[in-house]
Amino acid sequence: MRWVAEPPPGVTPARPATVRARYTGPPRYRMVPRWGFPLGPWRPPEPAQAGSDPLLGARTLVGSLVPLLWATAAVALLASGAEVWRYVLLLASREGALPAEAVAASDALVASAGTVAPVLTLVVGVLMVLWTVRAARAAADRAQVTPSRSQRMIVLGWVVPGLNLSIPGSVLAEIEHSAIGLPASLRPRPSRQLLGWWALWVVSVVLSAVVLLWSLRDGVQARADGVVLHAALDLVAAVTAGVTARLVLRLTRLLAPSAPRRREVLMRVNPPSVTSSGAAPAAHA
Repeated sequence: MRWVAEPPPGVTPARPATVRARYTGPPRYRMVPRWGFPLGPWRPPEPAQAGSDPLLGARTLVGSLVPLLWATAAVALLASGAEVWRYVLLLASREGALPAEAVAASDALVASAGTVAPVLTLVVGVLMVLWTVRAARAAADRAQVTPSRSQRMIVLGWVVPGLNLSIPGSVLAEIEHSAIGLPASLRPRPSRQLLGWWALWVVSVVLSAVVLLWSLRDGVQARADGVVLHAALDLVAAVTAGVTARLVLRLTRLLAPSAPRRREVLMRVNPPSVTSSGAAPAAHA
């Protein structure tokens, strides 16, 4: 026999009866709720990338660098045409007086293009150096190797005379080599597009130095020859800017290929035809 101790009735307090609250309608908010499903169609989630990711930084710069490069090419081409027009006026001035309107228009066009082109060139130069630094680091991370040049060396290679003839092309060749996926043990072999850009870049740098030194000369013939040199320099700069835009876009796409687009196809299956008797026709072998 087992004894169980229980309290006498009436000692334990009774449980309070729960009173249900009266329904007062749907909830109200002081502001628009931010929870719920986002607007728009569903998209596959993209991998989270850190703010210091060099590849993300390079892709961000391309959105501003490429349009500015094309704008620089257009302005440089306009400046080259203005210099050619000025040279034609110089040749025509040997036989007689020139119309004041033509001379004023030529001077205004040369001055405008000569002011806008250096500003665009400076902005594009800064963005190009930043893109090269980030793209070189992204290429090294992709190949899982240590960058062959420091960021400081890349910057100096763009701006120091003499070094800017070889280092920019070498850095871009290394970026292309890693972006294609070739092993790091092989020596980079630049593509034809990169070799063409390298040649244009060297010609533009050398021609810029020649124009700068030629501007120190005095005399009417020296000024006339300077107009021809300026026209040639502007033309080479326009071509170089256009080729640079295409090269930067190609290298960026090689480093970060865009995800393939997914297409949703809606297919409609027609129901089988029904005969007059209401039964589907039998299949014949």
